[in-house]
Amino acid sequence: MYHPGPSEKKSFNACPRTGKPIKQKPKKRWALWLLPFTGLAALIWFLVRVIPKPSRATYPCQQVAFPLASGFIVWLTGTLGSIAAFRRAQNYLTKTRYVLAAMSVFIGLFFIWLITSNTGEELILAQEPRVVDVPIGVAKGVKPGRVAWIHDPNVTDWTYFSRNQTEHWYEHDHTNQAVVNRMMSTAIRVLAGEQTDAAAWDAIFRHFNRQRGKGDIGYTPGEKIGIKVNHTLCHNANPVTMDKQRNYMNYIDNSPQLTIALLRQLIDVVGVAPGDISIGDPGRIMPNYWYDMVEPNCPGVVYIARVGGKGRTKSRWSRVEFNWSDPDSKHRAGVTEIDNIPICFAQADYFINFPILKSHSAGGITVCAKNHYGSLIRNPNAGDQPNSSNWYDMHTTLPSNIPGMGNYRCLVDLMGHEQLGGKTLLCLVDGLFAGMNWDSQPTKWQMEPFNDDWPSSIFLSMDQVAIDSVCFDFLYTEWSDYPHISGAHDYLHEAAMAHNPPSGTIYDPENDGTPLESLGAHEHWNNSTDKQYSRNLGTGEGIELIQSTVINMIPGDFEPDGDVDFDDLFVLAAYWLESNHPGCIGDLDGDCDVDLRDFAILAQNWGGD
Repeated sequence: MYHPGPSEKKSFNACPRTGKPIKQKPKKRWALWLLPFTGLAALIWFLVRVIPKPSRATYPCQQVAFPLASGFIVWLTGTLGSIAAFRRAQNYLTKTRYVLAAMSVFIGLFFIWLITSNTGEELILAQEPRVVDVPIGVAKGVKPGRVAWIHDPNVTDWTYFSRNQTEHWYEHDHTNQAVVNRMMSTAIRVLAGEQTDAAAWDAIFRHFNRQRGKGDIGYTPGEKIGIKVNHTLCHNANPVTMDKQRNYMNYIDNSPQLTIALLRQLIDVVGVAPGDISIGDPGRIMPNYWYDMVEPNCPGVVYIARVGGKGRTKSRWSRVEFNWSDPDSKHRAGVTEIDNIPICFAQADYFINFPILKSHSAGGITVCAKNHYGSLIRNPNAGDQPNSSNWYDMHTTLPSNIPGMGNYRCLVDLMGHEQLGGKTLLCLVDGLFAGMNWDSQPTKWQMEPFNDDWPSSIFLSMDQVAIDSVCFDFLYTEWSDYPHISGAHDYLHEAAMAHNPPSGTIYDPENDGTPLESLGAHEHWNNSTDKQYSRNLGTGEGIELIQSTVINMIPGDFEPDGDVDFDDLFVLAAYWLESNHPGCIGDLDGDCDVDLRDFAILAQNWGGD
């Protein structure tokens, strides 16, 4: 048997089974300095960026840097303090001054505790009361104040365990296109109170055109529609390859499936020519995974992005100006006060606001109103890469900077400008997965009826204040952090009372001397179990939340318009003998193959309504 000698015992550890020496892995001493170095770099970056312009502290990159920087300061203070205290203790011991030595040891231990303790920043939580079922503002929509909430847990099936996992939330295996299509159809019908998709869309357009003084007319061929999605997580995407950064792939963007469902409704039911639809996030890259899933199902649509090429159209600025109503002159000092509306939205006859359901560390929540942060072209005269120091800082008036109620909120200007919120036909909130904070970290929901599952929901309304109010109540109930920031719902009060807001601000984003009127109805639900508002209870003229499961549709009604006819036969023919194509459109028997069995099901329901 092998017996190590004395010298070997000093150099090796022995395997208890074989007795052979085990080679020691070299110690990676550099790793010990990785976190301090990262903290120092974060501190330098934070100071260089924030000292010249303090409002930058609310930027996403600074919100990431600040905890690292503050942690570094605590670590450095604790380390130097503990070393000094223990050296002082040793000095006192040599002089037999035991009481002072003990005190120095105690101080050193305190500094060690300081290093290891939690140094996270504390949120300023709301102290203002949330008044329930007491509506303010004027409800909007063909059914005033109505918000359609469609929930179907069968639409999502995904297990999240790592941001870098290879199975992604957006894949058809994890989001069922057929169920999404039915959810979208149901939402349109519920919102308008009609039995068919076609009748619902016609009612929505007619009401909207009457309100805008265009008369009792529906959609007219040739009219353009602009759709604003949320591609915030592509802020650092590769502008050449248009790939989203790998470690953000499993953080939530707009669902490709819900996008397809919306576009197919506009094209197939409303009759909008694909070339008259512009969709995108003008200030962000449109990622490959999203475009490659949506475009084949909706060819001919104009896909807008900050960078053009590869099927995308570069966003460009129009001469339509956007002005900020901020009464605080300090916020406007030294900046370009006038922004511009992107030409794709300025030329649109109708606007659809299509955000994601998520919270936000600086704003409390980010849904329809804050989705407009990407609806502007900033400082267009500076070219494609403008100097951000010349922009009006939209983060200045978020509740992280100005907590409390009764303050100017720039979100109201965005919601009220005649070329943005002013021509918003629909607000569609994507809550299939939802996300926590601006970077949309995927998190399952615990409240009823989700019960530790994905929200699997969509929300639809013609009232942009009402839908944000409903989403606020969901987010406020589900999470106890960001939606509870003081002032998180202040913008809803300001928007509902834009004609006479609590802040006293004169909201006039066109700068034409005409202040905004009420932008919609705001209130809070009675409780998180019943989820009822004043119109549900018959106590007021505020919000009406209609919860619905998916309306059963006729098998074979692909269009869908309430009957099975030649339009549906043409859809089946387009995918004839296709297998496992995106969304499995045309498949009726569940095998994702379009064949004679599907044709037989369609024939059985021919003419059914």
